[in-house]
Amino acid sequence: MHIILGGTGQVGSATANALLKRGEPVTIITRDADHGSDLKAAGACIAVADIRDVAGLREVFRAGTCAFLLNPPAAPAGDTDAEERANVAAIVEALDGSGLEKVVAVSTYGARPGKRCGDLTVLHEFERRLNAQSIPTAINRGAYYMSNWGGMLDVVRGSGKLPSFFPADMALPMVAPEDLGEAAARRLLEPASDTDLRYVEGPEHYTPRDVADAFSEALEMTVEVAAIPREAWEETFIQFGFSEAAAQSYACMTRTVVDGEAEKPEDPERGPTTMRDYIKNVVRAAK
Repeated sequence: MHIILGGTGQVGSATANALLKRGEPVTIITRDADHGSDLKAAGACIAVADIRDVAGLREVFRAGTCAFLLNPPAAPAGDTDAEERANVAAIVEALDGSGLEKVVAVSTYGARPGKRCGDLTVLHEFERRLNAQSIPTAINRGAYYMSNWGGMLDVVRGSGKLPSFFPADMALPMVAPEDLGEAAARRLLEPASDTDLRYVEGPEHYTPRDVADAFSEALEMTVEVAAIPREAWEETFIQFGFSEAAAQSYACMTRTVVDGEAEKPEDPERGPTTMRDYIKNVVRAAK
């Protein structure tokens, strides 16, 4: 049995669906059983548990042989770093005594030690703690999620502008959630001895202008990039509903990427989903 933590999010559900298509048994952990209705209809079992309930989470893990672990993002209105680090501590504690034979976790390009730099530092802490415990751990570092752009559909459709914290012509490795899910499913099916750190991105690098062009094609309208200047990053995050602490953390993460400090793996695994296909599917699903 494969236990999927974070199975109702885009990457987790993609992992679950990839396993279900292979005929593998899957249990989805969710705080609300209604959130897993689509996966239940596809054949998954649903287990209701709070990620901070260590004993309850461990009990669900005990029903499986391996687990997919995704640290869910905290609500941006609060202190995202504190909340997500508390989640990390609870997840790793729940693994102790779980009897799992292998875990597969999703991290991010550029994960590095430190404090308050968004996913870069939180997920590095997740990696560190997972590698320090006894269950064999495989980690996939994913490139920038295409879904970050997909969430801007309503803004783009209403304004003809694509807000971007990155310069319009800055090329970035990006990846579709579906491709991350496929990569995670394959690792769950590999032997416990498979514990290499791997990198996953899409078929090529894309710029915000490429994303705007994809929206233009899918929406049949002109879409332009509205680049947000560096000095306005924190205030813009706050306008989006982020707390001051979260805005500072995400601005740090953005600076790290824009300034070229994130790592550039030489031989990443490449998923097949193009930006145009991803945006086209987002627009189609919203109709």
